[in-house]
Amino acid sequence: MEKNRVIDFFCGAGGFSEGFRQMGYEVIYGFDHWKPAVDTFNHNFNLNCDIKNILDFKYSTDEIENLPNTEIIIGSPPCVSFSSSNKSGNADKSLGVELTETFLRIVAVKKHQPNSILKAWFMENVVNSKRYLQTAYTFKDLGLTEWANKNRISPLKIAIDLYENTAIINSADYGSFQARKRVISGEIIKKGKLIIPKTTHSEEGLDGKLKYLTIGKMKQNFPHPFTKLSDNIIIDPQYQIEILQSQLTDHFYDTGVYKVEWKFSNYWKTNHPFMGKMSFPENEKKPSRTITATKIANSRESIIYKTEINRLGDGEYRLPTVREAAIIMGFPITYQFLGSDNNKWRLVGNAVCCSVSRALAKTVLEELKIVIPNILLLNNNNKLDGLINLNTFKLKSFDKPPVKNQGSRFRRHAIKDGNLTVTLSNYDIEKNTKSAEGKWFTSIQYGTGKGFPIQKINDKYYKNIEELIKEYKGGKEFLKYINNGFSEKIGNAMEMQKLYEVQKSNSKYTEPTELVDSIQELIEKLNIEKTEVEQNGIKVFKHKDKVPVKQFFALYAINKISTIANEI
Repeated sequence: MEKNRVIDFFCGAGGFSEGFRQMGYEVIYGFDHWKPAVDTFNHNFNLNCDIKNILDFKYSTDEIENLPNTEIIIGSPPCVSFSSSNKSGNADKSLGVELTETFLRIVAVKKHQPNSILKAWFMENVVNSKRYLQTAYTFKDLGLTEWANKNRISPLKIAIDLYENTAIINSADYGSFQARKRVISGEIIKKGKLIIPKTTHSEEGLDGKLKYLTIGKMKQNFPHPFTKLSDNIIIDPQYQIEILQSQLTDHFYDTGVYKVEWKFSNYWKTNHPFMGKMSFPENEKKPSRTITATKIANSRESIIYKTEINRLGDGEYRLPTVREAAIIMGFPITYQFLGSDNNKWRLVGNAVCCSVSRALAKTVLEELKIVIPNILLLNNNNKLDGLINLNTFKLKSFDKPPVKNQGSRFRRHAIKDGNLTVTLSNYDIEKNTKSAEGKWFTSIQYGTGKGFPIQKINDKYYKNIEELIKEYKGGKEFLKYINNGFSEKIGNAMEMQKLYEVQKSNSKYTEPTELVDSIQELIEKLNIEKTEVEQNGIKVFKHKDKVPVKQFFALYAINKISTIANEI
């Protein structure tokens, strides 16, 4: 039986195409402007595609008409400019819109051309992209007025309708190891609409559905990265594929991270000033969070695992390997990625989850009453020629610790309690400026979001609350610790900045991150009361009537740090 053919725009590593291939479709071409993506796509689909800028199709309908006619068109326009995490969501969205509308222009021509054979088209993007696209596009909107007139179509006729043909899909609902929410737009032409695939998995596994696949399930019976080289057979966690361990690429290498990096990640996940709490390390009883295109170890979005070998400090936690990330995205273990470590990670993180594309491919077959394959059609040809294999079977030496740029900003609080944070910083948080004298600041933030009041605290203010702290359990012991040993470890403002930049304490002074963290550790160790202080008369925390006792302790210590730093 003749296969339905697929052409893939913004193909990247080929995750979108892989799901269709597994359901028996023939992938005939992929377009991308990035060489590692095209090389990877060619390698895995045995094709000879060229590097191509998709924007070329914006200016020439001839180029679109000269494209091969296929039954399926898929595309995943780059999401970076739409992503809410890109420059805090303030990035220029115009390029993302331009690329997306160019893809829709291609679809419009192929859908409405005479004797069209197009059966379905699908587009994937980040959820945020919906805010910047029209709900419907006429031929005129897509720059196809001349083409429409030539084909006796009104330029004002709707060429692509996204309004009812767009849905948000969670990959975990379709058997992915990852809870990745993305917007899917598209249409099964004969039905005149997008038909959302039936979900197969749920969190509880009720109503005949399977339970979500978890990180722990992925790791179960799969070797960890520190496994020694052997002739063992490796079984794919998702597919009926078995290979020798020596053939498993991009997995047996040390992804351990420096202590200063994972501590930052821990802080931003569990103690962020105005965002909710996240697991550190990852909760392996749940699906993975979204794999991103950037491999980073010291951010809130970092995916961090506990290292499987006996380590403390540097290397105690690690990032996923490229192979683990690829499995989470739904790629078979025989799927290969070309390029450097960072390029491989970007290829994986930018991909479409294979479980989602496979569900879309299956739905087309069901709706058009085409025979569905009894088994997934997998590429068992594990092509290893010409690859840069990341496997080393060696441990890191951790001899090049990361450093901060000169003048880097510092902001950290010990605890978040009562919707409050008491913060040490080397810049004025309210004005968002650094002082010419290199001063350090104590401030109180009221609320867990932007726009809440900020109260600046003058140096030496800690003296005003010393007697109050003595009244509470652990108070005297807390003051004794702060004023005998802790205070002596605080350097001057310049020394504090220098230690922060090298992210390391010296024999005399303690790095400011460690100073603030030790306050939290001390408060927890002393089991400070969870009661709230009624602020009668003169208020310390001006915008609150009741304040947790812990925050008075935190204010005392934080203010002691800034006072000493600015005095010396």
